[in-house]
Amino acid sequence: MSIGKEPMIKVQQITKSFGDVVAVNNLSFEVKPGEVFGLLGPNGAGKTTTVKLILGLLELDQGEIEVFGLHPEKDEVEIKKKLGYVSEDPLIYKSMTPKMLFDFITSIRDLDEAKTTEKLRYYLESLEAVEYYEKLIATLSRGNKQKMQVIASLIHDPDLLILDEPLTGLDAKSAKVVKEIIELHSERGGSVIFSTHILEVAEDICDRIAIIDRGKLVALGTVEELSKMADKAGADLETIFLKLTQQDESVNHIIQNLRKMFHNDKKK
Repeated sequence: MSIGKEPMIKVQQITKSFGDVVAVNNLSFEVKPGEVFGLLGPNGAGKTTTVKLILGLLELDQGEIEVFGLHPEKDEVEIKKKLGYVSEDPLIYKSMTPKMLFDFITSIRDLDEAKTTEKLRYYLESLEAVEYYEKLIATLSRGNKQKMQVIASLIHDPDLLILDEPLTGLDAKSAKVVKEIIELHSERGGSVIFSTHILEVAEDICDRIAIIDRGKLVALGTVEELSKMADKAGADLETIFLKLTQQDESVNHIIQNLRKMFHNDKKK
């Protein structure tokens, strides 16, 4: 792994629309080497679209993205050599076994077979997935498919991990292992984009967080910095998030109505 001092990712005033729907609206941020950078927002906020733009899977309407100083729309292959990706829904070949999948990745990435086999053993054992190594991916549970996708993103020692809801479907033990892997990756200088709507996870592992709502950047900073922006010093990320996305009053109103309904039902 070779890491420089320049930002791993530069996102500058990017916009992406689908028909009349503006999914990403004039969004800008940078991701530093060794940083776990959170993309946080409600469902439909534009997180996955932003991730796909960074990967070069979608074309920008306007703005510019640089990954390792390269441009996704021009240098897609070079970027993917140094990048690992976990999608929200497992994008892995279901007609293969994990062994076949990892052999395929080893071949196309021209990895050392002996070193990769040893690495795979550690990952499979750590995620308690050894027994599924030679079973068809199509027969695996949602969580076990996700484990294989996480391993596939790691075996070439990427400089950058882009993780879109990577803990979906994982049990508590496996989720803890994946979070530990993310921490170890950042400790050796690798960067992570961690896209999620699970506030507790973002608060636990992210160094900085960009809060996105309706495609726009609402706030950017550490949890402490975000709490100051929300005028909620010492509050948890859930409270901060609801305040910054202007959902706090709506949630309080909903809770009051629910309490009233349950209280009235109890009287009957």
